[in-house]
Amino acid sequence: MSTHLDALERVITEVVAPAATTIDEQGAFPSGAIKALGEAGILGLTASSDVGGGGGGMRDAAEVVLRLSATCGSTAMVVLMHYAATATIEAYGPKDVRQAIAEGRHLTTLAFSESGSRAHFWVPLSTATALGGTAVLDASKSWVTSGAEADSYVWSSRPVDQASGPMTLWLVPSAAEGLIKNTGGFDGIGLRGNGSIPVTADGVRVPLDFRLGADGEGLNIALATALPWFLVLSGAFSLGVLEAVTAEAGAHLSGARLEHLGEALIHQPIPRADYARLRLITDRVRAFLSDTLSALEAGRPDAQLRVLEVKAMASEDAAIGCDLAMRLCGGAAFRKETNINRHHRDSLAARVMAPTTDALLDFVGRAVAGLPLLGPVQ
Repeated sequence: MSTHLDALERVITEVVAPAATTIDEQGAFPSGAIKALGEAGILGLTASSDVGGGGGGMRDAAEVVLRLSATCGSTAMVVLMHYAATATIEAYGPKDVRQAIAEGRHLTTLAFSESGSRAHFWVPLSTATALGGTAVLDASKSWVTSGAEADSYVWSSRPVDQASGPMTLWLVPSAAEGLIKNTGGFDGIGLRGNGSIPVTADGVRVPLDFRLGADGEGLNIALATALPWFLVLSGAFSLGVLEAVTAEAGAHLSGARLEHLGEALIHQPIPRADYARLRLITDRVRAFLSDTLSALEAGRPDAQLRVLEVKAMASEDAAIGCDLAMRLCGGAAFRKETNINRHHRDSLAARVMAPTTDALLDFVGRAVAGLPLLGPVQ
């Protein structure tokens, strides 16, 4: 096992796992886990080695997210969004922020979704206006993971020059004056500790050189950097949840007994067949995720298609697999004697996180039909 995975396992065993149930019950942000992951080099894993980072790739990050989501979905989602934002900062951000990420002392996240355009992240309604060497940002971001805890946001807006393109990206410090964070917390049915909150910008001023890439090129940059990382790591998140519920369902079926028959549940043909179905679902997601990563690494012609497919495929299978595990474990799952209930709730979030499953299916349909991913179909 590589050094970073050794470190990750220590953090999971010593910090993440003991707090997972409490994080879910209280809806608390996993501050202790994030601090420990930073100190262990996991937050800086994908930062370039030239700024002191781990130099890891998407496959390394996927393994991290997979292992974390099998233990605590909230912690995994915070790290997932951090890695997706880091990909853009690595390509276009300032060296000092890249170094801070590499050293594990800077948590970043994406701020794309908006209350006006909802899951259509590619149509920002927020504005950026040039004023004396700065950009003035006004926006209503709907749900920002780690919104009150992150040190920075990779932030989308309309371009300063409206004719230059559909979107511009900015690196916005979370301490910037004029940012209003809904500190009431996130009270969802799953991923309860991911710290997702609305964030509003009211005349927030950032230097023009905080722009990530050229004005108007933000959508192309997001599609080439943040989005592939988000989609692939979302697939890894779903796989981790599936691996966890498959293991717990297996333990339950082997341990629970029908005393009047003198047999464990796994000795019954119907539970055994359903358990086999659960294992097949999990293995299918693992194979698809692995193939997606291989396609990207080899530069295969179908790499973009696999990236568009992986979150939709994995999230739907995770929801189906977790529901099957709930039925397999019956009353034990509903009484929270296992963690399957929590994993089931966490699995449902991927369906509605932008781009949603429905949006991704439209992208996939357009791609296989040779149509543009966005815009009217003629």
